[in-house]
Amino acid sequence: MISVSDALAQLFDLAAPLEVETVPLSSASGRVLAQTVHANRDQPPFAASAMDGYAVRAQDVTPTSQLAVIGESAAGHGFSGTVQPGQAVRIFTGAPVPQGATRVVIQEEVTRSDDTITLSDTLDSGMHIRSAGADFALGDAFTAPRRLSPSDIALLAAMNIATVPVIRKPRVAILSTGDELVMPGETPGPDQIIASNSFGLQAMLRNLGAEPRLLPIARDTKASLEMAFSLADDADLVLTIGGASVGDHDLVGEVAGDLGLDRKFYKIAMRPGKPLMAGRMKNGAMMIGLPGNPVSAMVCGQVFVAPVIDAMLGLGCMPAQRQSAPLAAPIAANGPREHYMRAHIKDGQITIFDRQDSSLLTVLSSANALAIRPPNDPAHPAGTMLEYLPI
Repeated sequence: MISVSDALAQLFDLAAPLEVETVPLSSASGRVLAQTVHANRDQPPFAASAMDGYAVRAQDVTPTSQLAVIGESAAGHGFSGTVQPGQAVRIFTGAPVPQGATRVVIQEEVTRSDDTITLSDTLDSGMHIRSAGADFALGDAFTAPRRLSPSDIALLAAMNIATVPVIRKPRVAILSTGDELVMPGETPGPDQIIASNSFGLQAMLRNLGAEPRLLPIARDTKASLEMAFSLADDADLVLTIGGASVGDHDLVGEVAGDLGLDRKFYKIAMRPGKPLMAGRMKNGAMMIGLPGNPVSAMVCGQVFVAPVIDAMLGLGCMPAQRQSAPLAAPIAANGPREHYMRAHIKDGQITIFDRQDSSLLTVLSSANALAIRPPNDPAHPAGTMLEYLPI
């Protein structure tokens, strides 16, 4: 068995960023920017009013002074003239500040009568003008790589960038195996269960920015497995679920080997998820063979598959980001394998669930963290800081 860190290192050796494609900005949210782009304009493109009020010369602003209103500047309809001494232009938020004006007096500090305004006897000190390029300037860089958030999309739109270069979504084929499995909605036989792992992993992969698809369930025969693998020829990553252990019916490794798998490792010193293997298929695709137990498959998805997807998307080769929290209750000593325990973070503390069986999806559904116990970690009292992965 190899350690989790060694397994991740070997997985990263197999994973490489995919090709770049260009997509419309409207389709870019959640995608990974592949190349740095640059602003095509200043923002704001002109000095703009930050408030509704009157644009004036700063030197004309004294308590109770009177100024002549000579026009109006609104968003999209600026005032074309020049503000001279003793003059003011009615202005609205976002509108261009007229030439000659250097300050905006907010409307709450003005009394107007026809085309004359009288300033209040108490005036704030703000200029209330957003200078041209205050947000960003022509040519400013928006750096890659980064996963584009809705706020990023708004910024790129303001930069007048209509299309963006992004990393192609990894194509992931998900292959569940086992005579005992039927699809949700079907009626299982007396010795069968519903396939659940594949749907959980598909949802996880979509959230990560991949393009997952479910293959038909492969039965426990070489012919069925060979047929299933043939349907994954265009995948960047093949995820198999189950059949990777050493039982008489665990044929995934054997069939994958017959089809040209160059296996890099098999078995991880972790709980849950010991029977995990990985390598490269003859057609160039990565393959990760996940355990069949529901929790084991999902935990291995968080620990191994998620970082691999990030690497394919050009986000770097980094393990999942760990955080720390104090224990809400004491915990017993850990065994010889690194243990990823279902846990819950609440009020800044972490509580590890009592039941850790790798078949219990109800416990996993209630968890929002995986508490990480190093091999042979001793017992700890409440209050001890413990690392965890948010899920």
